[in-house]
Amino acid sequence: MQTILYARVSTADQTTAHQKNQAEQAGFKIDRVVADEGVSGVSVAFADRPEAKRLFDMLRPGDTLVVRWVDRLGRNYDDVTQTIRSLMAQGVVIRTVINNFTFDGSTTDPVQKAIRDSLIAFMAATSQAQAEATKEAQKAGIAHAKASEGKYLGRKPSYDRKTFEAVCEALRASVSVSEVARMHNLSRQAVIRIKDNPEQAEAALAKWH
Repeated sequence: MQTILYARVSTADQTTAHQKNQAEQAGFKIDRVVADEGVSGVSVAFADRPEAKRLFDMLRPGDTLVVRWVDRLGRNYDDVTQTIRSLMAQGVVIRTVINNFTFDGSTTDPVQKAIRDSLIAFMAATSQAQAEATKEAQKAGIAHAKASEGKYLGRKPSYDRKTFEAVCEALRASVSVSEVARMHNLSRQAVIRIKDNPEQAEAALAKWH
């Protein structure tokens, strides 16, 4: 049996190496890494991604598929739930690095199945909601920047858009402020400002970038 890490890397996300490092630090022994680079989790379904397609042929019953969080599988509720169910039907165990969740299709107890299915639904819904919230924050920031055009720009943020979106994603996944600051070489104060008021942080970023 093998343990495969699936990493999806968008233009505003962490690197494959970083996701592998996170998994190993969490205690996973990774036998192989499969990654889709520059692929959106919103607009491209899991089964339509070049490398993700290979997983259905590579994985065997009893294998474990590790992902940093369910948002690596997708940002659409229906796509994520369908993907997890398809993999479980194949006999694959899905585990997440963040929160250490396990989805195992071999469960037969009806109560445990209900808990598992409810958790899958909740996490899939959260993944889609996060993507929609980020999109709305971006729109609000851009609108605010346009309204403030020609006015005092204020202090330039210590982060770029790539870092801002990665920070927001990590915070939504319950990574601590100190860990997020360390991961992205930011001050704790900068991370706290993003956490407390992401719309204002987005607006400040939009003025400068």
